[in-house]
Amino acid sequence: MTEIERAAEQSVARGVGFGALAVALVVAGLAGYPQLALRSGAALALLMWAILRLKALHARRRPYKRTEVWLLLDPQPDWPAELAQRLIGETLQRTLERYARFVLAAALGLWLASLGVPWLGFR
Repeated sequence: MTEIERAAEQSVARGVGFGALAVALVVAGLAGYPQLALRSGAALALLMWAILRLKALHARRRPYKRTEVWLLLDPQPDWPAELAQRLIGETLQRTLERYARFVLAAALGLWLASLGVPWLGFR
């Protein structure tokens, strides 16, 4: 794993972790209504997936000096601007897309679990 990949992983994982914490708190707050809790979690996870996809679509065009990935590189490389933009944008895009797939799988899992709740006797 290169230094850029490590920085992109750290940046995206931190953001997704905070989003997952928010989803988990909503689900926990609705624990008295299991089906509603799981459906709410699925809906919020789908929202997080959409945000990650949009960020991935714009990752290549976002100025590299305004990304957390650039700030996490220590020491900051002395690359030409075009090279830095391409490397950081592409790496950030791949990382965001990978995490978006994980979040989409979690949303699908929550939604499928919500379908099984009535069979378990919960209302």
